[in-house]
Amino acid sequence: MEAVAKSKKGAGGRKAGGPRKKAVTRSVKAGLQFPVGRIGCFLKKGRYPQRVGSGAPVYLAVVLEYLAAKVLELAGNAARD
Repeated sequence: MEAVAKSKKGAGGRKAGGPRKKAVTRSVKAGLQFPVGRIGCFLKKGRYPQRVGSGAPVYLAVVLEYLAAKVLELAGNAARD
């Protein structure tokens, strides 16, 4: 019998025990403060459509962040006045 070197399952293309890359979230990729992953989970859990596209939570996070920024800007202006 010959010895066959098998890599561990779930190694992600790395050698077994190799260095792991730091995870980059979808929020960081999109340059947002709002959590894209959590919004995606809420969309799936809320049973709005049967399937949720990959761009839908990103777009919704952008819209929510824009609205929050506008509200905070107006509130800051009113407090300053």
